[in-house]
Amino acid sequence: MFGALDISTSALVANRTRFDAIAANLANVDVPVDPKSGKVPFSERVVYFASGDPVSGSDLGVHVAEIAPRNAFRLAYEPGSRFCDDRGYVRYADIDPVVQQSNAMLASRSYDANLAAIEATKSMIDASLRIIA
Repeated sequence: MFGALDISTSALVANRTRFDAIAANLANVDVPVDPKSGKVPFSERVVYFASGDPVSGSDLGVHVAEIAPRNAFRLAYEPGSRFCDDRGYVRYADIDPVVQQSNAMLASRSYDANLAAIEATKSMIDASLRIIA
């Protein structure tokens, strides 16, 4: 039964990471450079999940396999910007807020489902202990 708690907990952690990436994407829609680098253009961050737990070696659960930049950009003509290229264009991350919102809804529903699974598992453990005691 404790394996079920571990599986749901791993999904909660993975979805929290997905939420963080979505928040960063939405916060940096109109930012020409990555705030962490100061020079490299910000790129949409995409979170990839993989099954299993690389720490324990278990095939159960889920973990974040990679957070990768999508490297898709839109060009805006801003010749006066300090971030423009030699033709006067500034690269912005090609982030669709509607897609980010739908991804956030999916992550939220997955998070809620795993919370419900944890509560159900806790109820089963509690009932089992009541039977034994």
